[in-house]
Amino acid sequence: MGLVARIRKEWFIIGIILVIISAKVEPRVGLKGGALRPEVTISYVAVSLIFFNSGLSLKTEELTSALLHVRLHVFVQSFTLIFFPFAVWLLLQLLQLTSINQWLLRGLQTVGCMPPPVSSAVILTKAVGGNEAAAIFNSAFGSFLGIFVTPLLLLLFLGSSSSVPFSSIFSQLFMTVVAPLIFGQACRRWIREWLDRKKPPFGSISSVVLLLIIYSTFCETFASSNASIDQLSLLLVCFIILFVQLSFLLLTFVVSSRRVSGFTPADTVAIMFCATHKSLTLGIPMLKIVFAGDEHLSLMSVPLLVYHPAQILLGSVLVPTIRGWMQNRQKAMKLPGLQPI
Repeated sequence: MGLVARIRKEWFIIGIILVIISAKVEPRVGLKGGALRPEVTISYVAVSLIFFNSGLSLKTEELTSALLHVRLHVFVQSFTLIFFPFAVWLLLQLLQLTSINQWLLRGLQTVGCMPPPVSSAVILTKAVGGNEAAAIFNSAFGSFLGIFVTPLLLLLFLGSSSSVPFSSIFSQLFMTVVAPLIFGQACRRWIREWLDRKKPPFGSISSVVLLLIIYSTFCETFASSNASIDQLSLLLVCFIILFVQLSFLLLTFVVSSRRVSGFTPADTVAIMFCATHKSLTLGIPMLKIVFAGDEHLSLMSVPLLVYHPAQILLGSVLVPTIRGWMQNRQKAMKLPGLQPI
């Protein structure tokens, strides 16, 4: 029973492993013109479904209480969409002097360009007992900003290896990302009571569709002549990702927990997770659009595939420690002679 419960909890990570193995065994299914017809089902239907699902599930009314906490929002969005990608770019200037696979390194840069996720940062903030409303707002607002900012960052740092013109990239982004998101929000207004009553598994639906996109991406790679991944490069990239996550968690904690920052301990928790987490659900579809036709796309996707489960596992491990710090700080603030942060 314990094993079954564990599998249910980690089914998405297990699913990623299984679809990659399936793509390796029979890549022709997910190739252009294959049985899956990814040029239609993946490029348009699957991506649009993910963002329609996001629009339908996003409870905008829950964000109003956090809307006026402008300084926190500016800090989180500036960190994740400005500081993060530029810091990774500086790190890569050093890493390019090593023998690590260049396409995996380019993939590290794509991770830096991604917006925050809609779910994991909120879940971990709630688990600690932090400012959940701020986490919800920044995850949602960051995802919305990412629709426009992330493609610009990808093109700024990496350029588009696709033959698709710049205008075509953004027209496809609008049709498959922005329009479904808006349509999902519009539909929510009509069926809000039904959604609140039935509580459909929005997260699971998006995850299943995302597995389909990952499968198609790796089918393209394993069918090409560049399917092999240098094991040492992959291992080093995993260590680099862990180093980046720990460093940025520590940096956001040190800056936001200082009394002069004006943030409460609960705010600090939300900042740590929202500013350092990156979205796989939005990231993979955007990479598919911006780097359409690139034979190295799946290699560039690997760091993001590693970063996503790593941020959840690392965050889960740190939850008791961060909760203990927050509770101790909150108790200390209530003692005579200490002013609230």
